[in-house]
Amino acid sequence: MKKILLVLWACASLPAALNAQTKHLKATISIQNTATQKRTAAVTAIPWQNVLSKFPAVDTANFKVLNAAQKEVPFQLEYKGLTSPQNLLVQLDVPANGTVKLTIVPGKAQKPVQKTFGRYIPERKDDFAWENDKVAFRMYGKALESTPKENAYGIDVWGKRVTRMVLNERYKRGKYHEDLGDGNDYYHVGLTLGGGDIAPISGDKIYYPLNYRTWKILDQGALRFTFQLSYENWDVAGKLVKVTKTISLDAGSHLNRVAANYEYPGGGDLPVVVGIIKRAEPGALLLNERNGVMGYWEPKHGEDGTMGIGVILSDPKLQMRVTKEQLLAETTAKNAEPVVYYNGAAWDKAGEITTAEAWFAYLNNFKKSLEQPLKVTVQ
Repeated sequence: MKKILLVLWACASLPAALNAQTKHLKATISIQNTATQKRTAAVTAIPWQNVLSKFPAVDTANFKVLNAAQKEVPFQLEYKGLTSPQNLLVQLDVPANGTVKLTIVPGKAQKPVQKTFGRYIPERKDDFAWENDKVAFRMYGKALESTPKENAYGIDVWGKRVTRMVLNERYKRGKYHEDLGDGNDYYHVGLTLGGGDIAPISGDKIYYPLNYRTWKILDQGALRFTFQLSYENWDVAGKLVKVTKTISLDAGSHLNRVAANYEYPGGGDLPVVVGIIKRAEPGALLLNERNGVMGYWEPKHGEDGTMGIGVILSDPKLQMRVTKEQLLAETTAKNAEPVVYYNGAAWDKAGEITTAEAWFAYLNNFKKSLEQPLKVTVQ
């Protein structure tokens, strides 16, 4: 009789034990959108420590992320240059005033589509170039300074109208100023801030550094590419200044996140400007100091089409102005405290954003998404 009772007790206890074990073999994620606008193809960061607290046995090389329909969701582990994961990145749509639930379970995940990429380009005078499925950019390195007629300071923008990665193709064929079906580089930077770079200012003089000297890739993944560029110290109105820029580009986004970290002696504020080069012909302008949104829809450039450039900052004392050469948004940096802003572009020949109104709406909606970020809960 005792044996029968023990067997019955064991059988009754088995489901509870299995449930307890199963509970620690997955994690459930809720992503809530409290805004009245839908978030489309949004890359969302889920703190990896939060995942570990609910799923301590998770194997970083053997897990999947599933949606409510049990379909896989593309993801990337973000390291931020460290040896262990810092965030789990996922890309998905979240309806307005809605919530999406995901589950992390053991299993071999499908390889995601590569939607971001970047690298150092030693074969083209130290360029550093990066891209996603919407846009492409590059910054200039030391070697370009040896050719004064070609030298430039700011961020260059490449017209792109395919979702695949094209940087390697363009550099290999050496014809990135020609549109061979994937877009081209017709954007002119010159000795300006180009498509949204940053530099100190004193009075009306912008103090440009020399081109970047060292580079470091922090994350190279399907959904987010992050890198750092460091510059030599240079004189800014009698003050020796150093800067490191950390730049991230997410899949599906037209805008980079830029964190410019200035270091200098003596403390106090360092006035800086984020700028967009202005063309000789008339273009459409958006200068909204209150919301921190500065946009420019360039005049049409012949058969090359039209480029829209934008910058977003958060500073209640922000000042914007238009000079002969550039649109400028002035803010302040503090020693060793990064100035964080967003910059980017759209090209009408890509067929997605084709008017000034559409570009300015995109910038305004992007700013709203920053002010009302998605809320993440791990259970």
